[in-house]
Amino acid sequence: MNRLSTPAAATPFTTSWGTFDLTRYPEDPRERLRAWDAADEYLLRHLAGEADSAEGAATDLAGRTVAVLGDRWGALTTALAAHGPTQISDSHLGRQATLANLARAGAAPGAARLLTTRDTPPERIDVLLVRVPKSLALLEDQLHRLAPALHPGTVVVGTGMVTEIHTSTLQLFERILGPTRTSLAVRKARLIFCTPDPALDPGPNPWPHTYALPGDIGPASGHTVVNHAGTFCAERLDIGTRFFLGHLPAAAPGARVVDLGCGNGVVGTATALASPGAELVFIDESHQAVASAEATFRANLGPDAPAEFLTADALAEGTVAPGSVDLVLNNPPFHSHQATTDATSWRMFTGARRALRPGGELWVVGNRHLGYHVKLRRLFGNCQLVAGNPKFVVLKAVKR
Repeated sequence: MNRLSTPAAATPFTTSWGTFDLTRYPEDPRERLRAWDAADEYLLRHLAGEADSAEGAATDLAGRTVAVLGDRWGALTTALAAHGPTQISDSHLGRQATLANLARAGAAPGAARLLTTRDTPPERIDVLLVRVPKSLALLEDQLHRLAPALHPGTVVVGTGMVTEIHTSTLQLFERILGPTRTSLAVRKARLIFCTPDPALDPGPNPWPHTYALPGDIGPASGHTVVNHAGTFCAERLDIGTRFFLGHLPAAAPGARVVDLGCGNGVVGTATALASPGAELVFIDESHQAVASAEATFRANLGPDAPAEFLTADALAEGTVAPGSVDLVLNNPPFHSHQATTDATSWRMFTGARRALRPGGELWVVGNRHLGYHVKLRRLFGNCQLVAGNPKFVVLKAVKR
């Protein structure tokens, strides 16, 4: 293991495969959240035959194709790098963390194959390790996509904290892959054991979902929304976005507009419908979200309408040129997996300020209690309340 460039925020992760200094991404010396948890530990101890689980014996990984689904910050992929795992992740940030953690551990370039949830899955999987995601829809979609690569001898083990594994989680494994059972809980983590049944017919993958927007939300009224699995509010328009749609600013022809944290792209698509000639850029760290935004935009503006679709860390350096944007529209999340944090919104706001031209505007919708106006005044030196109701506010900050 290479400790020469260990960042201050790294936490040591001790496993049967070695001890690794792991960080989340982007690296922040003030970060208090670890890049691994008891669920990652439990799964690796089980594979090594060290856990008091229903399986007991170690899992032989030598010469077997190993796939890791939903590895949040690369802890599992880094620990198993010697076995050439394929990581399948929806998160751009998770992928960047994995790359950094592999490099810090001294793994050879290409030691792990990194795929997104939108990429073609491996043709054959001998060992499938699943870090249960927050979104059951994403789990459903990915199990459907991976099922053809499994065979009767495939070892399938899932892991998660007890608060993340529900009866509905087990039912998905059972319905799509085969017979499923769980382990005892250890340090509030649990394992899932599934035996693939090739004769099982789970039916078609129900994703993506499509629905029509309501008729009282401005230019986007009645238009089509396309949601790939795992995208926020895949079944209906969320109330925060609905409030935002009623107060969106007009964009001048030729204005460059960023839908930041675009999700299914409703906000950017509504802007494009209301402001012909505006140049839209859709950005999200989720590959599923960016695919949804592009599908939504194309369904309403046509296949040839110009727009950019970027999977990135918000508006971090290198995403768009500084001073190249006229308007940023943002509905920032305030959760990272199970943790509540304002780190994401702060990165979004600072990135927006960097990307905006002088006179450019950042428009934000958020829960009133989150106090975004304080951050915006600190960063921009100004903040105006555009609209509000008992739950939400729409705020505007101008780059001077």
